[in-house]
Amino acid sequence: MKNNCIVILGPTASGKTHLACAIAANLNGEIISADSRQVYKDLNIGTGKDLDEYVSKGKKINYHLIDIISPEEQFYLHDFIRELKVAFDKITHEKKIPIICGGTGLYLDALHKDFSFTQIKENTSLRNTLDNFSKEELQEKLKLFNSELLKKVDLNSKKRLIRAIEIAEHLENSSAKLPSSELHYHPYYIGIKIELEKRRERIYERLINRINNGLIEEVEGLLETGITHERLQFFGLEYKFISLYLIKKITKEELILQLGTAINQFAKRQMTWFRKMEKEGVKINWVESDVNLDQLLKEIKSQF
Repeated sequence: MKNNCIVILGPTASGKTHLACAIAANLNGEIISADSRQVYKDLNIGTGKDLDEYVSKGKKINYHLIDIISPEEQFYLHDFIRELKVAFDKITHEKKIPIICGGTGLYLDALHKDFSFTQIKENTSLRNTLDNFSKEELQEKLKLFNSELLKKVDLNSKKRLIRAIEIAEHLENSSAKLPSSELHYHPYYIGIKIELEKRRERIYERLINRINNGLIEEVEGLLETGITHERLQFFGLEYKFISLYLIKKITKEELILQLGTAINQFAKRQMTWFRKMEKEGVKINWVESDVNLDQLLKEIKSQF
């Protein structure tokens, strides 16, 4: 099937944004972020938005799914799936190429997996009721539903049992329809590979640069707007460790050491996820971080 978009993936600090912008400038493309933290406003330095990079050859590159909600709000997978389709359809309608750029594995999975169930919204009142049930009672309640789609539910997880019942009730509602499971995306995947030692160096250099250029002050500013330390720690990595530093749980030296280690571990998990995608049949065309752009553009054009 003919490709209708490009995906740029790779571990953190591999140069995804820079490459995506260069490709967009040459192929009349627009970028859709597949980063679970860049959707939040005011999380700038820590998430590596690098908005000044969205210019190539003197041309401003349009981007989507960056700075779209407040840090106090939650942004779920079903929200990403919805907003991805809106952005994708808008870009293709304008005869441009969508370039999906990011390293959030679950978001990238939405391009080749059916996550229809995730688009069924939470039923808070039902969840509050079911939360009072025992695991055995939830198992019995689930048996009342006949949906074939629920047979693979983990019966030992109360959380998954509640979600399964929530989905089953939605499906039994005659006025409620399961969101379309049709996948609209046929990507040409480009993965940026980078040697382990070089990746570690980049992560450390980038971390020091961000700390020296306002990262701690950014977090202090978020706290001043009413964002709690609990919420900061939910965002993980930079926001989690700087929160711990600001409440004096760790020293600045420990902040740099522990955060650097955590980011490297995160990069390793990203690579594990990409390898899992390949095992699932996704063909990723791996390139070096200093790939020859002209050669790469020629290869991309041959796929469209």
